[in-house]
Amino acid sequence: MLHQDTAERPFIVFWEITKACGLACRHCRASAVPQRHPLELTTEEGMRVIDDLAALGSPRPILVLTGGDPFERADLIDLVRHADSQGLPVALSPSVTPNLTRERLAALHQAGAGAISLSLDGARPETHDGIRRIEGVHRATLVAAAMVRELGYRLQVNTTVHADNVHELPDLLAWLIDADVSLWSVFLLVPTGRGAELAGLTSDQVEDVLHWLHDIGELVPVKTTEAPQFRRVAMQRAGVADIDALFPPGPLRGQLRQRTSELVPASHALRHRRRPLSVNAGRGVAFIDHCGTIYPSGFLPLAVGSVRERPLSAWYRDSPLMNALRDPDHFTGKCAVCEFRRVCGGSRSRAFATTGDPLGDDPACDYVPAGWLGTP
Repeated sequence: MLHQDTAERPFIVFWEITKACGLACRHCRASAVPQRHPLELTTEEGMRVIDDLAALGSPRPILVLTGGDPFERADLIDLVRHADSQGLPVALSPSVTPNLTRERLAALHQAGAGAISLSLDGARPETHDGIRRIEGVHRATLVAAAMVRELGYRLQVNTTVHADNVHELPDLLAWLIDADVSLWSVFLLVPTGRGAELAGLTSDQVEDVLHWLHDIGELVPVKTTEAPQFRRVAMQRAGVADIDALFPPGPLRGQLRQRTSELVPASHALRHRRRPLSVNAGRGVAFIDHCGTIYPSGFLPLAVGSVRERPLSAWYRDSPLMNALRDPDHFTGKCAVCEFRRVCGGSRSRAFATTGDPLGDDPACDYVPAGWLGTP
């Protein structure tokens, strides 16, 4: 449950502190490059961003330092230390490269970073390494995950789901359980950046995946990225005794269930289910790129301003686009009449990537609202 007004302040801010990265992943939103950009925000400018977020008061936004690879910046520890001194919860989203050493991780944890997110996009090395385009990254990610946990971080694992890896989700789940991860963030592909090269799921497959994620939500805490329909699924299933009768499983969900039953004993200990949070692009979420340009999210490439001109907090409150994204009455198509539009709202990023309209339909949503029936 959120404890802040998302019209006034973001719940979470992603800052792409650099576009530089030693990998060239097939699904990279940032289309990362080997070298740092000469117009990246400086250390001093970054400190001002942090001060602006801290001035919002409690509860302060979560600050995620991402990239590219944030470990490409030599001042990363200074940024983390300053954010921690200002009371901001800090998380890091590094790439698994030789930059990710135990020594740097330990120093950053001591400086105030509390969580690390690592990407794992396949249970098999050939799947993950095929996405990363570098052999051995899968094995290195498993080693890095163990190191992160040993150092006392909360570990989040990010998985981008697409047509080529969706059937490996149960095998990933089994590993996540054994690794005792704090959170599994399942990202439904948005065709932006290099991600446009990959094939996404059909809307009925998305529905199957979301129901399966709810099925396994007491085995590992789950959140979704660019799949706000998960909140709708959770609400629809609340209090329902016979889920399959009301929501008949499709072929994909049946396959995922079968493989899960083969890998995870029915008697496995359960964990606390994580309730989906009602945040979306521009509604609780803001993104700053490496040069200081502000976007509603990292996957919605419509600039609203720059931190070099005004603080992020001002752009967040005053931007016409941000305000439109926060008001479902501005939506069009199915999303405009959907009874879940205020808790879901569809992926604004996918709507833009596929239709050119950030307020339009999310084509990954299979749900047909009552108000849409009979609409020409």
